[in-house]
Amino acid sequence: MYKADQLVILDWATMSYHKDELSLRGFASLAQNIDVHLRTAAEDTVSNIGNADVVLCNKVLITREVLEACPNIKYIGVLATGFNNVDLEAAKERGIPVCNAGSYSTDAVTQLVFAYIFDHFQRVALYSMDVRLGKWESAPTFSYFPYPTGELRAKTIAVIGYGHIGRSVAKIASAFGMSVVVHTRTEPENCPFPVVSLEQALRSADVVTVHCPLTEETRGLICKRTLALMKESAILINTSRGGTVVEQDLADALNHNMLAAAYLDVLEHEPMDGETPLKYAKNCVITPHIGWTPLETRKRLLDITEDNLRGWLGGNPQHIVNGL
Repeated sequence: MYKADQLVILDWATMSYHKDELSLRGFASLAQNIDVHLRTAAEDTVSNIGNADVVLCNKVLITREVLEACPNIKYIGVLATGFNNVDLEAAKERGIPVCNAGSYSTDAVTQLVFAYIFDHFQRVALYSMDVRLGKWESAPTFSYFPYPTGELRAKTIAVIGYGHIGRSVAKIASAFGMSVVVHTRTEPENCPFPVVSLEQALRSADVVTVHCPLTEETRGLICKRTLALMKESAILINTSRGGTVVEQDLADALNHNMLAAAYLDVLEHEPMDGETPLKYAKNCVITPHIGWTPLETRKRLLDITEDNLRGWLGGNPQHIVNGL
């Protein structure tokens, strides 16, 4: 197996927030030289790539123009599952394989989904705050419970999208005794849960959790029309892509009590646009795209990226997303 001549990482800061929490030692045996950029602005992409034959990136745009200006590129590794930042067709025309990291974040995102669900139905943080404020000390009875809580058993969860994460969420929800319904674009094989229309899923659900990719068909999937189908007591969870939700429509639904709550780890613009109507919407919990960020998860992502490159160098490429 030969080594790459020059490996460049364009946006390492998206992978590692704290110094030395992740190591690039595994790539030392795969490239003669490694060049690491914490961030790469669009106007610096070509110069930062230079003569590199291997490019690794997370969100930096690798456009047709970039590929034309960097003819030495032979391989592109995406430090993510999504690969919409790379012009796949232009890369394919040049014989450049584009490899992603597959389903590295399934467990972590599933965990976040249930953190949201527990937050809503158990109110742990809210009760803890009241205890700190002395409200239990002054309670007239031994138990202080002004905020309603609820059991998950017999609640209906609608899983929109049935890929790796959707299947994982459905499996765990079922273990909690929840009634699971699935809406997905293609009929899944051996699905143990009812596969229903989007309308049926939204009307029946106490929890709606979105796990579909962002495509022309799914952009704006959650909008005024579909939100109107949901129960007023239901909650919406989105850990997929921000563009699947029309933010103004969701804010309006929350502010007019058409929905009990929303939990979002993704937004249309990231970092968050301060003008998003969801910033101060009622009962809207927003986390800053952290579903994929547990340290173990990022280590797994790096391991998969390393294995992808090793496979390509050894003539056995894997996780290619542009048909080469």
